[in-house]
Amino acid sequence: MLKLSKKADYALIALRHLALDNGQRAWSASEIARIYGISAPLMAKVLQRLARSGLVEARQGSGGGYLLARDPAQITALDVVRSIDGPLAIASCFSAQGVCEQSLTCTVREPLRQVNESILAMLDRMTLLGMIQEQPARVVELRS
Repeated sequence: MLKLSKKADYALIALRHLALDNGQRAWSASEIARIYGISAPLMAKVLQRLARSGLVEARQGSGGGYLLARDPAQITALDVVRSIDGPLAIASCFSAQGVCEQSLTCTVREPLRQVNESILAMLDRMTLLGMIQEQPARVVELRS
């Protein structure tokens, strides 16, 4: 099952929060963590990683904290996930290792490659700006 890590989830939450604020002020990791009920030390690690990858800017001193380093329209969900989790792949044959015992006889590699590419493309189209412009999702009940 393809699942983003908790750190990637928290990174998206933090960046969306910073995008909502539109650069009005710098936010500390502990402030963001408190608002969303997330561990402050974990949020600090996530924001530090985002700063190293150039998605946020860390400001020191009084009134310091984190700000977006780029326009929210230029930051995609894929940028965020890759900065936290590294390359994203649904199967080992699409990862950096690309080694699979079944590679010579695999009959699903191409369909899985298409799914993998579709997921990456969707994440690459989803920007922070789009995330803040969307209305809250409605709960939909699916019945079989």
